Amino acid sequence: MAKPLLQMKGITKEFPGVKALDQIDFNIYEGKVMALLGENGAGKSTLMKILSGVYQMDEGELYFKGNHIKFKTPRDSQDVGIAIIHQELNLVPQLTIGENIFLGREPVNKFKRIDWKKLYANSSKLLEWLGIEKDPMELVSNLSIGEQQMVEIAKALSLDAKIIIMDEPTDALTDKETAALFKVINELRENGCGIVYISHRLKEIFEICDMATVLRDGKFITEDLVTNLNEDLIIEAMVGRKLEEQFPRVDVELKEVVLEVKNLSNEYIEDISFTLRKGEIIGIAGLMGSGRTELAKTIFGSLPVREGEIFIDQKQYTISSSKSALEHGIAYVSEDRKGQGLILDLSVKENMSLSDLKQFETFLFRLNGQNEEHMVRHYIDNMSIRTPSMDQTVKNLSGGNQQKVSIAKGLMTKPKILILDEPTRGVDVGAKKEIYNLINQFKKEGTSIIIISSELPEVLGMCDRILVMFNGKITGAFDRKEASQEQILRCAVGIEEA
Repeated sequence: MAKPLLQMKGITKEFPGVKALDQIDFNIYEGKVMALLGENGAGKSTLMKILSGVYQMDEGELYFKGNHIKFKTPRDSQDVGIAIIHQELNLVPQLTIGENIFLGREPVNKFKRIDWKKLYANSSKLLEWLGIEKDPMELVSNLSIGEQQMVEIAKALSLDAKIIIMDEPTDALTDKETAALFKVINELRENGCGIVYISHRLKEIFEICDMATVLRDGKFITEDLVTNLNEDLIIEAMVGRKLEEQFPRVDVELKEVVLEVKNLSNEYIEDISFTLRKGEIIGIAGLMGSGRTELAKTIFGSLPVREGEIFIDQKQYTISSSKSALEHGIAYVSEDRKGQGLILDLSVKENMSLSDLKQFETFLFRLNGQNEEHMVRHYIDNMSIRTPSMDQTVKNLSGGNQQKVSIAKGLMTKPKILILDEPTRGVDVGAKKEIYNLINQFKKEGTSIIIISSELPEVLGMCDRILVMFNGKITGAFDRKEASQEQILRCAVGIEEA
């Protein structure tokens, strides 16, 4: 085994009420891609925040090229040559792509003024390297989530780092963008960079990584060559047990039509029609930009209807706002839980109850705190949300538990129709199984569910029917028994219409 470029030895970190890391050893090797794996809450992000100077460790030592080092600030980490691509986007929407890439490190001319020509020329080179066909003078606010993620990657690459940490880098990327990123990773590896790759997409681990380290409950479990591993071994190491059936789908008797959409159109979607029955799960598949999320937001009242009709329980309604949709029994859980689904600086309790405070109102618009806490406790227990208390700030929870809080927030309104947009994005295999079990529970209780997902096995495994979208239109509609990945993909790229 080659000598590590960087070593973390005996790293321990405690927060109030929880030991996040317990004597962790972690190595990064020159010219190698190290997968860092574990369930949400295993300690991956905490370990990387220590490596990037955001957190201070309570115990342990860091060695870079054999020399003992210590980081007190993120700048100390950057100065050594460590860059991190955070899972959470950290961009300024009102600035251009180029300004975001070089924010705080703008090139200057001999008069100590920003050299805009050089800044945008360097930005163009980075964008071209990543295969991004965008003008560096474009505002970040005009970009999709996937394009913003690529800007975050360009920002890290601009540091010319020796070690690059990638935390869920492909979470919001298209297949084309992912292929471009993997090409860059291979070039970085050939140039001797050490790369840490954090992902819940196990297929990617075997495609791009050389080695893997697995953490569980804040403890080191194993480090091994990827060639010595398979998906089952990784999952068992992550969760501490064999994980049975990945998609625990249940069948229920489908009842009356709850939602009917007729010829729905606006600037994003065209002539969309479908029905949804009580207790049914419909999956909406399609590539990024196909109109999946825009369809959900139109039904939820976030986007205007230009033409078409929406019927709930066979009655026509004009849903002009999200408030109107909630009143009619529709809840929407956003794909962007941090940007649109949750208020990260509020507590678990505040986030959950925010969607329907009216149900806790008493005389003179005061809140009945006892009723509120009782309802929040019900969802924490029923959804197995791991939090020290309901007063814990949401930003301190793992990604999987944040996702459960986001879903619970939607359920607080007691919806008839629950729209889940990428419900397991950025969630580990154990938490995915828990979310699938919750979806089955809602289904048994008669909730009608729409699942929008980029993961075809998830759509095929959990849904009763599948709609496929391309360029704002439905190009395919399948019963789960007749659907296949090949059929869905052909409709998703517009090769055929079913």
